[in-house]
Amino acid sequence: MDPIIIVFYGALLVVIWLFFIRPQTKKAKEQANFINQIEKGDKVVTSGGIHGRILKVEDNGSILLEVDSNVKMRVERSAISMELTNSVYGAEKKEANGEKK
Repeated sequence: MDPIIIVFYGALLVVIWLFFIRPQTKKAKEQANFINQIEKGDKVVTSGGIHGRILKVEDNGSILLEVDSNVKMRVERSAISMELTNSVYGAEKKEANGEKK
């Protein structure tokens, strides 16, 4: 095999890793971190689009979510969407922490 072809394939693998694999693993780590840091009182959005406030975080991986007054749902932690929650409630959290938009 020609050395130029080997270098080309090597460079192609590096580009694929930089632009596809690395960002995807970084995003997965951020989602896992977000789910582990969820606590009582946080406002969240599920991946199905349901908005609510967390009433209880249980050890078995489920969350008791208050959707409306006296309306409660039990959902899995993995159903909470970091992207949707940050897009809807991210500004509120920044204002509560004293940060600028």
